[in-house]
Formats: sequence, structure tokens, C-alpha cells
Amino acid sequence: MTTWLGIDLGSTTTKAVLVNEDGKVVGAGLTNTRSNYDVAAAIARAEAIADAQLSRLEAELARNGEKNAAGTLAEVKRAVRIEQSLARLTQVRDRTVSLTRSAPDGGDVVADKTQALFDAIAKDGENVFAALAVDRSRFFRDMVAARILSDAENAARKRELPYDVVVGAYDRAIVDVENSEAAESVGVHLVRSLSHAKVSSESARRIEAAWKTLEAEPIDIKAMVGTGYGRSRLPFPKENIRSEILCHGLGAHAFFPKTRTVLDIGGQDTKAIQVDGDGVVTGFQMNDRCAAGCGRYLGYIAEEMNLGIHELGPLAMKATRAVKISSTCTVFAGVELRARLSLGEKRENILLGLHRAIILRAMSLLARSGGVSDELTFTGGVAKNQAVVQELTDLVGKHYGQRTLNIHTDSIFMGAMGAALFAKRGVQA
Repeated sequence: MTTWLGIDLGSTTTKAVLVNEDGKVVGAGLTNTRSNYDVAAAIARAEAIADAQLSRLEAELARNGEKNAAGTLAEVKRAVRIEQSLARLTQVRDRTVSLTRSAPDGGDVVADKTQALFDAIAKDGENVFAALAVDRSRFFRDMVAARILSDAENAARKRELPYDVVVGAYDRAIVDVENSEAAESVGVHLVRSLSHAKVSSESARRIEAAWKTLEAEPIDIKAMVGTGYGRSRLPFPKENIRSEILCHGLGAHAFFPKTRTVLDIGGQDTKAIQVDGDGVVTGFQMNDRCAAGCGRYLGYIAEEMNLGIHELGPLAMKATRAVKISSTCTVFAGVELRARLSLGEKRENILLGLHRAIILRAMSLLARSGGVSDELTFTGGVAKNQAVVQELTDLVGKHYGQRTLNIHTDSIFMGAMGAALFAKRGVQA
């Protein structure tokens, strides 16, 4: 299979996309950027290649006589992702237990009870990692952290475990594992997952046979283009590096050809982009001071509230009113958050106010870039946040009237998609 690769090395997440001769996505990889850009780029690329191999598996299964190849592949992907998560959970567990055992206020008892917490998560792995299996925008770190924080807090209330020791050890362990893990091949996880995948024994036999055939036919990557906050770290020549603005504009146009306005809210910045009928950027505005009103801002708020970042949107949706937030500065917003909580304001009402503050800032950028056309495409990881989408829809309607708002299921991959298309265009040119 001939492909072209795009890598979006963002400040919080790194994305990779492979497109084929028709410009269609055949593989995508996503990982936390961590503190190591090189590791993040390598893992995202490897995941995209593995995803492309799994996608090829469907056609191979059909050739081997599998009647419902698409349904079988969907189940295989689900089982593989859960198996990958459980393998990584074992690594994090072992590292966390080791750290609690050697902590000054830890010891064997604390370590053993900490291991029990992780074992309980592993036992409930199908449920804990179900979201990861169907939504590539979810992260292993967030799923495990939400469960560990909750379980450690309950144990601390019963005076069974010292909360700070367990959470501190977990925080160190997850960073250590994410920055040093050598991922096993997808084939290893595939074989392991067949034992609990919901497929027949005959289908399992076909899957193993088909995979052996595919492993002998590697993915051919003709060219690569990089973009994103950390693009200067990519080992690509200058002509193979593109700005995030160009890539998000082209990526959004590829999925939604009628779009003329693109709003990207990423981890480090917000970009309002205008494009023409060919996806060429004609104008843009972006925040140029700090990460206020971006993904990092939401991450900081989640930490202040002891929540997973994926929990912010659903909680804000339960609000009865939006508390007015005066500042979108990350530091001052934290101060204001604590002040509001001390006055008895409900968490969900404060969160809705914070989400509205993000969109008010984005609306200013949209206005300065040229306004909102008939079709607006929302890209970036923050597009997965329901409360942000709700506020954007509301404020765009009030200021510009009825508009079509496009949000792709894989909105977080738009920059990498644009980079892959630039790679393809470059080779053809």
C-alpha cells in the first residue's frame, strides 16, 4: 500500500495520519505529547501504521471468506485497543507499586494495597477502557487517572491508604512509562486479544491467517510533512514543514469542501482561519500572548477541580446558569475559580462560565479574521467538549444568524490530515 504521512506535533497531543492515492485516511495515530517530542512523534507514527494495517485486514478477511468483514474488524479493533491498554496498565502498576514501596511514608503494606487498586481496574478493564476502544480522542492517562484518583480518595477516607503517596507515585509512574515505553507490535496485541474478542473460532483462524499475509507486505510511505507546535523538532527538511494554519485549513476543506471558516482550538493556541474553495488560506487570526482559552487552560482547570479533562464538558452541561468569569488568563482564572467556590457557587455553573469565556475569546478572533461564513468547521481536540460546542453554537447564532457548524468525529486529526495532503501534493508536483 502506497501512503503519505502527516504528523501534527502539538503541545499536548501528537497526531499522525496516513492517506492513500485517493487522499483518503487509511490510518491514524494519537498519543500524549509528554515532555519528549521525539518519543511522541515516533509512537503516533507507529500507531498510524498499525491502524492502516488493521484497516487492510478487513479486505483480507473478505478475501478469506469472512461474511461480515467490517463487523469482525470493528470487534478486533475494539479488543486490540483494550488489550493494549491492559498491557500499559501493567507497566504503570508495576512502576507505581515500586515507588510507593520505597516512599518514606510508604512501605510494603501501602504498596500491596496500591497494587490491589490497579488489579481492580484491570479486572474491570472492559468497562474502564471501553471509551478508548471506540473513541481515539480519549486517552489512557485520563481513563486511568480518573479511576485511580477516585479509588485512592475512597481508600484514604477509610484510612487504608495515604492519598498523597499513591497519587504522587502514579503521577511519576505515568510519565516514566509514557516517556520510555517500547510499544509491542500490534500483531502481539492482536493475537492476545483473540482469546476474549467476540468472534467465532473460525473468524479467529481467518484473522491470524490474514494478519500473517499483511505482515509480509509493509506500508510504503512515499513522503512525510510535519506541522504543529513542536514541528521544528521533526527530522524533516524545511520544505516538508508546514504551519498549523495552512494544515488545519486544508484538512478541514478535505472533509468539508464547502467550509470557508475554520476555528481550531488546540492545546497551546486558538486560530480563526478563512479559506477559499480550494482550501487555500486567505486570512487568519490567532492568540499571540499565552495559552489562555485553549486546551492547556482546560487542563489547568481540571487539575484545580481534581477532575479528568474529559469530565469538564459533561459537568458544565448540567449547569443552570453561567457564572461570569472576568479573566481567561490561566493563572488568574484559577484564582477566580477558587474564589467562586469559596462563595458557594456550584462547580457546574462555574465551569459553564469558564467554557463561555473560552468561546468569547474565540469569537473575537473570528470577527477579526473576517467573520463566520455559511459553513464553519471546528477542529482540534477541544471540539470534543460538548459544553464548548454548545457555547460556540449559541454565540455564532446570536452574532451571525443561522450557520452550519461542522465537527468531524476525528476533529483532532485535521492538522495531521492537512499535512498528509501537503505531502501527497508535494510528491505529485
